[in-house]
This record gives sequence, C-alpha cells and structure tokens, in this order.
Amino acid sequence: MIRLVIADDHAMWREGLCRILAEQEDMTVVGEAADGRAAVALVEQKGPDIILLDISMPKKDGIEATKDIVRLRSSTKVLILTMHEDEHYALRAFRAGALGYIVKHAKSDELVKAIRQVHSGKCYLSAELATVFAERFLNPETGRNPLENLTDRQFRVLLLLAKGRTNREIGEQLGIKAKTVDSHRSHILKRLNLRNNADITRYAMQQGLVEE
Repeated sequence: MIRLVIADDHAMWREGLCRILAEQEDMTVVGEAADGRAAVALVEQKGPDIILLDISMPKKDGIEATKDIVRLRSSTKVLILTMHEDEHYALRAFRAGALGYIVKHAKSDELVKAIRQVHSGKCYLSAELATVFAERFLNPETGRNPLENLTDRQFRVLLLLAKGRTNREIGEQLGIKAKTVDSHRSHILKRLNLRNNADITRYAMQQGLVEE
C-alpha cells in the first residue's frame, strides 16, 4: 500500500485528489496539509511513502519544504504537483530533491502513473517538460538562463516582487526581515542586470513566471 500525504493550500483541490486516490486499491491518503510548514511536520509525524506537494504555498513554499523533507526523512519521496509548467520551477524542484514533477492539468491516470513510478524509485516528469529538458541536454550551446544564477530564496523573492508585494509583505510571508528582502532584491537586480521593481515585473512576465 502506498501511503500518501497531500499538501496544497486549496481545500477543494485536496478533496478532489483524495477522491481520485481512493479509487486506487494500492493507495491511501494518511494526511493533508494546507501550507509548507505543516507539510514538513506531517511528513515527520506520519512517515508517508510519498508526499504530493504544491510549489506555491503559504509559510513555506514547495521548494523549501522539499529540502526540509529530504533532509528530515529521506525515505519519503517528493512528487511536485503544481500549476507551474515553467522549466525553472521544475529544475529547482529536482535540485531540491524532488523525484517527480507533474502539472495540475494532467489527467488522473497520468497522476496515478507518476505516483507509482516515483514510489518505485524512478523519476517522473510531465511530457511537455521532458521535451524541454531533453532539448537543453542536446543543445547546451543555447546557454545558461540568468535565472539559474539566483538562489532559491532569491527566485522566490523575485516572484513576489513581480506580483507587487512590498518588502515587508515578502518578509512576513517568508519569515525574514524586510532588510533581508531588500538585500535579496539588490542581488537580483545585479545578477539579472535590472534597474528597479518595474524591470523585475517585466522580466518575470517575459520569462512566463507570472501572468500579465
């Protein structure tokens, strides 16, 4: 029996997943979490085989939660289930220790397949992203995207700044001081050769990280 924890901040989405997984004879949901911090705590408490983890969550995002889960309980495998189709999210998720990455618009049978594959110890990647990763591998001369020069925390700050959040709001969400947020902002501007928050927003839109 594959024991699963679902971590997503949308209750209706979690309910839908529970119904899908309840139809599988070899799967059972042993817990649910509505934020990243609770997800890590639940993994420690329940010791599931797999956690289905969203990226965009309050208190602790999915990338940071993945790092904590891998560090605290390496036997629990992380399968990212998210709306983000961008390769930059997937790359960071795998670097953090996730074993699978699937987008939320995937069909239920693909999700079930992904769960079983990850449970067997194999990686799983949505077909669309698999193509992108293959092209990057086959054509390394296309160059390294400047976004890869950002740390995971800087990447998260970039996304929040692009959405119009203030330093104080970002600090409260990430659990850091506004002064620290401003320091991350300075590094982001320097590493991406940008001038101000307006440039950050425009750049994030061009990269497909946030909607216009």
